[in-house]
Amino acid sequence: MASNNGEMGIKAAWKKDDWMAVWIGFIILAVFIAGITFKPPSFKWMSNSEFRGKATAMVSTVETIAVDARAAGEGTLASQAKKLVSAIETGERNTVSDAAGSLQKTAKEVGDKDLANRAAKIASDVKKNADASIQNLLTARNMRNLLFLFIGFFILASAGMRFMGIQIGNFLKSFPIVFILAAFAFFIGGNAAVSGIGLEVVFWALIIGLFISNVFGVPDWLQHAVKTEFFIKIGIVMLGAEVLFRTVMSVGAYGLVQAVVVIVAVFYVCFWVSKRLGLDDEFASILGTGVSICGVSAAIATGGAIKGDPKKVSHTISLVLLCAVPMLVFEPIIVKSVGMSSAVAGAWIGGTIDTTGAVVAAGSIAGDKAMNVAVVVKMAQNAFIGLAAFLLAIWFTFKKSATGEKPGGREIWIRFPKFVVGFVIASLVMSLLIPGDYAKSVIGITKSIRGWWFTLAFLCIGLDTRFKELFAMGRGKPATAFLIAQGFNIGWTLLIAYLIFGGVLFPAPKF
Repeated sequence: MASNNGEMGIKAAWKKDDWMAVWIGFIILAVFIAGITFKPPSFKWMSNSEFRGKATAMVSTVETIAVDARAAGEGTLASQAKKLVSAIETGERNTVSDAAGSLQKTAKEVGDKDLANRAAKIASDVKKNADASIQNLLTARNMRNLLFLFIGFFILASAGMRFMGIQIGNFLKSFPIVFILAAFAFFIGGNAAVSGIGLEVVFWALIIGLFISNVFGVPDWLQHAVKTEFFIKIGIVMLGAEVLFRTVMSVGAYGLVQAVVVIVAVFYVCFWVSKRLGLDDEFASILGTGVSICGVSAAIATGGAIKGDPKKVSHTISLVLLCAVPMLVFEPIIVKSVGMSSAVAGAWIGGTIDTTGAVVAAGSIAGDKAMNVAVVVKMAQNAFIGLAAFLLAIWFTFKKSATGEKPGGREIWIRFPKFVVGFVIASLVMSLLIPGDYAKSVIGITKSIRGWWFTLAFLCIGLDTRFKELFAMGRGKPATAFLIAQGFNIGWTLLIAYLIFGGVLFPAPKF
């Protein structure tokens, strides 16, 4: 996690994980903008029984192609379509793949474009399903691509740690295990039946981490590779390349309005409940900023600004992470079950879930548009981290509850999450400086790599989360205050999101 000792200048640009995430994200984007190509490993697969079911369901469509081709005088196309039907009936995936490939090639030579497109589309779908076998995941080419991906991540993450002055000996030993666990999450999430019910890879990474952490425990040597904040910040910088700047501007303006209304109300409720439960101002303030702004980062910033007890900060972080788990699972389910619009869903998710990584995960489950809105809304809230820390530092200074040091004017910049700068710059470059078609080809590569950074981060969230800690400290009073405030946050933010992003008070944003 980012340190908050107030360093600035060139040294801070290398020593803080906020800045290091920006540099690594930029390096990755620059490599592919420069024209380097890379095919990420594929993890899409389905069992033989799943394939037979899907292929059989497509037979009627292929037969229709054969009939239409015969009527149009396209005998070769009709013949290839019949051969594909026969191949599907055998159930042999290699035979089906070959027949579908032949139909694709034949379709390119058909004069009737509508017929050609329909034939090519069904042939492509059948071939894709036929090729999505576990055996194809283990081909030399796919394993080589996975190895190259691991080497790239290993070098970048290790170099980042080294530049930040962190001893990397144990990290070098433990990171390969974390990467393998992330790959296993991709394997689970890549199954057709699993992905078909909307459970994304990041969800499985989280589940794997939680299972290991709460059943077996995480050994000390593996903890050295649990770098949640570092991984997620790199991914967020890269995500900026995928979010058009006009989305940042339109959603961000609404997000700032929502942030003010939500932060003030939720902080007040949490502070009031905490005081009623007998907690001191220090603990109430840390809990309040954690639940109302941005979880981990806000808790750390506030704790540093008011010279708070590190144990209180750590406990707040534990509460943030533990609460994020059920919220990132159930909020997308609610969004889909009620048919919530992408803008309102994203604003609700971004405004309630208290870690940026969990916001991304929940948003990705709810859909790409919802994820983009959620990330921008969360960043609008992040923008208040420094201001909140600054104001609380002033308050505690005048209360003489801190050390008596007067906070400097640069406190806002020190507390501001620098990876947000990287996100905006990446969005600006890809939106305004890179030609549209070329930008799409670059994003086609970087989107998958960004997904790996997020998956690593959510695996680490799981590895760093222990359910038994929820009510262990403070006889449950801090947890009670946090949960009450979070419940208010969920309902209040949903109302505000609907009013602001649902077209009630302002025109609904378009993106």
